[in-house]
Amino acid sequence: MQFSSSARAADENFDYLFKIILIGDSNVGKTCVVQHFKSGVYTEGQQNTIGVDFTVRALDIDGKKVKMQVWDTAGQERFRTITQSYYRSAHAAIIAYDLTRQSTFESVPHWIHEIEKYGAANLVIMLIGNKCDMWEERHVLFKDACTLAEKYGLLAVVETSAKESKNIDEVFVLMARELIARNSLQLYGEGARSNLCLDSSPVLIAQVPKEKTQCTC
Repeated sequence: MQFSSSARAADENFDYLFKIILIGDSNVGKTCVVQHFKSGVYTEGQQNTIGVDFTVRALDIDGKKVKMQVWDTAGQERFRTITQSYYRSAHAAIIAYDLTRQSTFESVPHWIHEIEKYGAANLVIMLIGNKCDMWEERHVLFKDACTLAEKYGLLAVVETSAKESKNIDEVFVLMARELIARNSLQLYGEGARSNLCLDSSPVLIAQVPKEKTQCTC
């Protein structure tokens, strides 16, 4: 996608402004992820999002000040027209599923289609499997998520838990780094490629009891 000048320099206090849309079925924990990213706090019993809500947090990425504007969308069908209008202005999308509910994972191709239909070209897409603290109730295998990510050319698969503070910041830092890298390629062309690590294979971060693994296939 083309990065606007606002993405390259949000204002005099920031080097970049990136708009991220968080989508997925209802009750997969999207709002908990966003709230934990914003404040580091997990709140039980979050109410369903009505339409779209957003939060902003600043990150320091390799000395660059990055403002991440995250749009938390409702998963219910009746809000679909509202949320679709936000796709076009987004630089990236994070699709969330609940790894204890197979049906939410089976919906991921639908959400990818929504992005392709309503979003900008070459939108960066990441997949997160939320509620990894409930590993004994897991119904979605990590290898299946990896296979799907490779099929659709997604940036990464990350298993997260807002409740146990697992990989929440990692998701947004990884996304910010990728967006900065793509922005640099647009600004400086092929000359910048030698200084960047861009791989067509997804980054894979699984969460299992007492162990975290990360690999690039």
